[in-house]
Amino acid sequence: MADSPKAPAREGSLDAPFRHPIAWRDEAYYDLAAVEQEMERQFDVCHTCRRCFNLCDSFPRLFDLIDESKTGELDSVAKADYAKVDEACTLCDMCFLTKCPYVPPHEFDIDIPHLILRYRAAKRRAGERDFVREQLGLTDRNGKLAKPVAGLANWATARKNTPLRKLLEAIAEIDAEAELPQYHSKTATDLLKTPFAPDPAGPAFGQRKVALYATCFVDYNQPDTAVAAAKVLAKQGVEARLVYPECCGMPQLESGDLADVAGRAERIAQVFAPLIDEGYEVIALTASCGLMMKFEWPLLEPQNHAVLRLAAATRDISEYVVELSKTFGLAPGLSPVEGGVTVHHACHARAQNMGAKSAEMLKLIPDTKVEIVERCSGHGGTFGVMKETRPLALKVGKPAAKQVAQKGSAELCSDCPLACKHLGQMLTVETGPVTSPRQSHPIEIFARAYGAL
Repeated sequence: MADSPKAPAREGSLDAPFRHPIAWRDEAYYDLAAVEQEMERQFDVCHTCRRCFNLCDSFPRLFDLIDESKTGELDSVAKADYAKVDEACTLCDMCFLTKCPYVPPHEFDIDIPHLILRYRAAKRRAGERDFVREQLGLTDRNGKLAKPVAGLANWATARKNTPLRKLLEAIAEIDAEAELPQYHSKTATDLLKTPFAPDPAGPAFGQRKVALYATCFVDYNQPDTAVAAAKVLAKQGVEARLVYPECCGMPQLESGDLADVAGRAERIAQVFAPLIDEGYEVIALTASCGLMMKFEWPLLEPQNHAVLRLAAATRDISEYVVELSKTFGLAPGLSPVEGGVTVHHACHARAQNMGAKSAEMLKLIPDTKVEIVERCSGHGGTFGVMKETRPLALKVGKPAAKQVAQKGSAELCSDCPLACKHLGQMLTVETGPVTSPRQSHPIEIFARAYGAL
């Protein structure tokens, strides 16, 4: 019998997109020449489409390289210039998720973020590393060192401390104008050593229990987020305990150190495994860490049962509160937020394909205006603080800052705390420091609406 005719290629698809496992254990994965050949193939598809021109600076850079080349095609762009495209990528995933019609299962098989990830891993294997960025990415070490001297560390790194910030800029190339995270002498782990007792009157009392994954940023830099989450959940009758083994490895992923990230995934999954056995659900308190646990770790460790179980058990905090509201209803006592809230829907929250859960959660607060902004903040971790890339971070984030300013809300929040801080700083240009909105994590606003913070 003759073979059935092959279906013609389609522009886009109604089929669900998927990603291939990351073959970081295969030596061929790090073959730089092979990586550049694959970049040429995928970049050529991008060149013929160009739907992604307005997402970030990576694609305009690529298209300018092509348009200004000798032939006007990719074949006359030097492979060394691919580094310029890489430099502007924050691995936000928006091209893969919102723009590209050629992602798998399309036969063109386009995945630019994971291609850039492979390129960084190959360059790292070849010895190309950024010392300062890698040191900044050691968040647990930095947090533990700063904790005993938090006041001094915050004074030294404050923007208003111009002499020291200029010195830091000269030595480490950290932009003197960038707001840096503050440290606390009491971390979230310290503050929640004794969990809050679940309210027996809460609608979910005796029916749900969760393990809050603090994340490095919440533990060391924004512990109020963990306290807010624990108090909101206790109000619903949910048993909540804080668990923080170590950082999820997002900074290491961005630098291409995939073996390090896989090791973290394996160790953290082993810590949570007995809790999952006991019926605990796992709650991530920042969007980037939730993305790592739900999506990136399983692609790095597709055969690791503990990692896959953890991914299936993980929810974002706003996602979880919305789920509680639909299943059990919410405890009474929410008060309106005067002046309303603008929610920045962070890229790493959008990449989780769960919807705008923070906005959905905040709309549960009565008589409260909730606006949403879905443009990228441009921050991208160290991308937003290093002198070399901060101008790009400001350029990408400016449209989002303008939209936030136009909303005129009293509160600004984001699933990504660094994005919120970055937007807040840019807003002073749009609105002035006096009228800029208060900046928080969405769960902190929800907790204040309960009078719990």
